[in-house]
Amino acid sequence: MPRSSKGARLWLRPARRKDGRHIAKAVWIIIDGNRHIATGCFKHQASEAEKRLAAYIADKYQPSRHARDIDRIDIADVLSIYLEDCGPRMSDQPKLERCIARLNDYWGGKMLSEVTAAECRAYVHSRGKTGGARADLEILRAATNHHAKENLHYGTVRLTLPPKGPPRDRWLTRAEAAKLIWACWRYREQQTAHRGRHKGQPIATDKRPLRHLARFILIGLYTGTRASSIASASPYRDLGHSFVDLDQGIYYRLAIGKRATNKRQTPAPIPPRLLAHMRRWVRRGIVTSHFVEWQGAPIKSVKTAFRHAVKLAGLWGKVTPHTLRHTAATWLMQRGVPIWQAAGYLGMSAQMIERTYGHHHPDYMRGAAEATTSKQSRNVSLVVSLVEPENDKAKRQKT
Repeated sequence: MPRSSKGARLWLRPARRKDGRHIAKAVWIIIDGNRHIATGCFKHQASEAEKRLAAYIADKYQPSRHARDIDRIDIADVLSIYLEDCGPRMSDQPKLERCIARLNDYWGGKMLSEVTAAECRAYVHSRGKTGGARADLEILRAATNHHAKENLHYGTVRLTLPPKGPPRDRWLTRAEAAKLIWACWRYREQQTAHRGRHKGQPIATDKRPLRHLARFILIGLYTGTRASSIASASPYRDLGHSFVDLDQGIYYRLAIGKRATNKRQTPAPIPPRLLAHMRRWVRRGIVTSHFVEWQGAPIKSVKTAFRHAVKLAGLWGKVTPHTLRHTAATWLMQRGVPIWQAAGYLGMSAQMIERTYGHHHPDYMRGAAEATTSKQSRNVSLVVSLVEPENDKAKRQKT
């Protein structure tokens, strides 16, 4: 193993003997100045000891917080400072850490001055997914802006982001929604028979593993709530959970104890039909601590189960849990709900509702369409009807 006279390093402490017997085996030790830190790795575990040393150095290392020129600042330091300063305020810190890890894999070791349009395009190409690369580069841009606000670098850094993809316009018709719910409710788990005359054949059991997903879909369609808030919805007040007040019929979508974000998880009244379902689920003991549970415990994600349900229902296109939110917004517009009311109910901005879902509203550009039947338009139609016969006569004469 490489040895160094400065900084943290690994040292293989030899085995110790007494009276011809082994007291302790040879182990790897991290030496940092006068400190000896045990790694718990024996002589044959050199690679694992190296990982422990790398983790120790990473935990110990603190990026410089002195103003420097951008050609002397490692992008990894910029990301580290952003994670340390802004990470605790994020609603989903693990997601931020995964994103920064991806950025570090590519940008770590590069200087801040190397952030160019060509390098950004190269990152998009290496990432493979344009949408995911754009989200990552937005985090890098936020980290760079934070670094600048802290007056930690000289110079200007500008990132080039790929264009936004088209908005997802996939929503479910009522027939498709009913088909999806019934697929979840009726599905029976299948197991392969290992004996008897049906050996090797799949046999349906009495287990119904997708019924919790039916409750998830109902809540999503009726309220348009995001998947994370549905997963944490509880009939009881508790820290870290969304609270559903079954007495007042109010759904407090923002988890108790968490700060509000741009996701706008505003409280919303529960539709009467859904409220009746939710009260019945609690009254009959179908749910205990959360409205969507798997084997008595709250769920963390429904992506796998939802993908299976979509396949069972035979739905076309890309249908995800977020499609339920699109569907709720689309149905509100189709029923003629005012845009500002739909925006408040769904926790969206009125501009977002109008831009993405406004064309589903029955009054969408209705004034322009009706204007074509005005008095002036009727006069134009009369002129056209008088001109057309002469044109037809001229055409006949030419033939």
